[in-house]
Amino acid sequence: MAEVNIGGITFKGGKMLAVILALSSTVGVLYGGFEMFKKFQDMSAQIESYVAPDLSEFDKTIALTKEEMSSKTELIQTEVEMIMQEMEMMMSEIRLVSDVANELKNDLRQDVRRIEKIVNDVEQQVKEDARDNSKDLKIAIDAVEEDMKELQESINKQIKLTLANPLAQMNK
Repeated sequence: MAEVNIGGITFKGGKMLAVILALSSTVGVLYGGFEMFKKFQDMSAQIESYVAPDLSEFDKTIALTKEEMSSKTELIQTEVEMIMQEMEMMMSEIRLVSDVANELKNDLRQDVRRIEKIVNDVEQQVKEDARDNSKDLKIAIDAVEEDMKELQESINKQIKLTLANPLAQMNK
């Protein structure tokens, strides 16, 4: 087996492997540490040399956009208020038209009822007048018939008297 003697210490087999492993790990850790330190220094240099970009144009654009949005918002708010006022006026006109229509409907209903009553009264009066006229006509017809009978009887009586008169035959 291999043995290594360093500074009076002898290393055999497994110990030697452990020492090599420890040395390589130490070298790896140191290398990683140096690399990290170098990256840290590079980053520090970049941070120190960093100059913030000029964002004044963006700020101006944002301010202008805010102004435009503000003015447009005010304009839209004004238009919304005008539309609301117009809608309120239309609603009041609609209410007025509705009230007038209801009033006209009620007036028309009353007029129709009044006309129906008048028509019913006229029909009733016509019926009564027709009954009265019928009675009067019957009475008049009966009176005329009675007068005609009397006249007929009177004419018949005169004809009989004339025919019964002996002097009437002499003229012939």
